[in-house]
Amino acid sequence: MPIPKKLITHLDKNKIKYEILGHKTVYTAYDLAQTMKRKMQEIAKTLLVKVDKQYYLVVLPAHYKLDLAKVKKHFKAKKVQIAKESEMKSKFKVKPGAITPFGSIHKVQVVVDKGLLKVRDAIFSAGSFTESLKMKVKDFLKVEEAETAVVGKRDKNKK
Repeated sequence: MPIPKKLITHLDKNKIKYEILGHKTVYTAYDLAQTMKRKMQEIAKTLLVKVDKQYYLVVLPAHYKLDLAKVKKHFKAKKVQIAKESEMKSKFKVKPGAITPFGSIHKVQVVVDKGLLKVRDAIFSAGSFTESLKMKVKDFLKVEEAETAVVGKRDKNKK
């Protein structure tokens, strides 16, 4: 499954420098870090979150866990949950595990955990199980007009 043309066009149009990284088939950020022999903090993990009735893409370093209480507080929301796989398929037309953090393509707002700002370059999901994108975190924030917040916490089980 190649990287969607829409994503490449989006990055090229916005003059964002990126590198396409080919790898064996992976379905999780953890597997990507292991396969590419990279540190977990260099891998950006993307989660689709439903805040009240609105969807957001939340991007965290792979060694972080989403803290739903922090998300709820950040958005001053009543209800927060990780979107179901069926919602990913029906509303965003993507396979679970293949959602990109590029909210502008999915027409949703992006929130980046401040933990990701500790690295200069990160590897992002590109809508493919066999290719990812490496780019500067600051370029990602700029192209997506992402807001930053503390919405995750370090997973003590992952290094």
